[in-house]
Amino acid sequence: MSLRLRLFLILTGATLAVWLSAVFWIEHSTRAEVTRVLDARLVEAARMVSSLVSKNQIALNRDNPAQVALPESDSYEHQQFCQIWSFTNGLVGRSNGAPRAQIVPADATGFRNVTQEGKALRVYTIVDPDLGGQVTVGDSLAMRNRLVRDVIAGFLWPALVILPVMWGLIWFAISRGLAPLDRFARDLEARPSEDLRALPGTARQPREIRPLAGALDDLLARLAAARSREREFIAYAAHEMKTPLAGLKTQAHIARHAPDTDTREHALAAISTSVDRTDRMVRQLLDLAQVDSREARATSVELNGLLRQVLGDLAGLATRRGVTLELDSAPDAPTVEGDPLLLSLALRNLIENAVQASPDGSAIKVSVTTSGDTLLVDIHDHGPGLPPEIAQQAGQKFVKGKGADASGSGLGLSIAHDALTRLGGALSFEMRPDGHHTRVDLPAA
Repeated sequence: MSLRLRLFLILTGATLAVWLSAVFWIEHSTRAEVTRVLDARLVEAARMVSSLVSKNQIALNRDNPAQVALPESDSYEHQQFCQIWSFTNGLVGRSNGAPRAQIVPADATGFRNVTQEGKALRVYTIVDPDLGGQVTVGDSLAMRNRLVRDVIAGFLWPALVILPVMWGLIWFAISRGLAPLDRFARDLEARPSEDLRALPGTARQPREIRPLAGALDDLLARLAAARSREREFIAYAAHEMKTPLAGLKTQAHIARHAPDTDTREHALAAISTSVDRTDRMVRQLLDLAQVDSREARATSVELNGLLRQVLGDLAGLATRRGVTLELDSAPDAPTVEGDPLLLSLALRNLIENAVQASPDGSAIKVSVTTSGDTLLVDIHDHGPGLPPEIAQQAGQKFVKGKGADASGSGLGLSIAHDALTRLGGALSFEMRPDGHHTRVDLPAA
């Protein structure tokens, strides 16, 4: 169901409910007013008849009460009837159309509703001491109901004309009110798929549309960033994969056409080295894509356990490189609030870089300490380290330290830098007399 139709049904239903409520209220108030006015007329008529009887201006006859036929009329006066009843002589006078039988008990006074000869009547009775009887004046409840219906009909007939006109105006008003939204939708449909710029004129949009326009601007910005990262990733992958693949092809050709065993073995060893470098590069490219595209999901991470897992994953590489991995964990099992995958990628790439840069037979020590609201992870290795100008470019792709061997791609530091930035952490490097230190600052949970 369209928004326009939904609004139209809601508003027409609301107006119809208001009109029906008005009809019921008018019916109730009209009935109360008709009852009040006509009851007052009955009281007035009863007192007038009683006064005439007291002044002997009405001849009372028990044997033959006067009966005068009145013409049929819709006039209220011709709908009333009167009955004069003597306590000793019975019916002594009545108007035309009044019942002969006693309408109310002899001791009755005031208003009451009665049924006489199958007709519902509203009567008012007063006792006349001079007469020694009672005067009863009444009218038909059907006549009263007809008066109320006439008033309601007079209200409904104009409503039957006004309501359709009002509904048409409501439809027109809704269409005019939704015109900015229609234009907004047409502008979006007309935009080329490659146009990811912010929507123009967001601040001039109606207040109700601004949150939607703002959300779309945010979405377009994220899509533009994702597309930019995708293009960068493709460019990085093409740049880095071209040289290793060309080297593999060359070494394979040499191995195939080698004139002797030594040449063939040397070519096969070069192929193995190139495959290892390509494997690491592919893993780092995938890590980089994951860091760039992943929305950080904050959770409580136990840092000692995460570091043990990372060191376990790198144990095979360290053994092949002749490097020992050591963990000096904090005794109080510190926790950090962040995304465990991003944190794991950052620490793994930093420690892997240290393994690749460390000389054979050396040790890499990873320690965790606390300083106020900050957790410090220190990676101590005995490699050549990073000169200051390279350390300042650590967030850029393909920046290599001077100690990086042939298997380095220059992506590890970029992955760690981007992941730690997303986590609210910081990365720094320092060369000390005892070796090179890579420091990671993380906010404690």
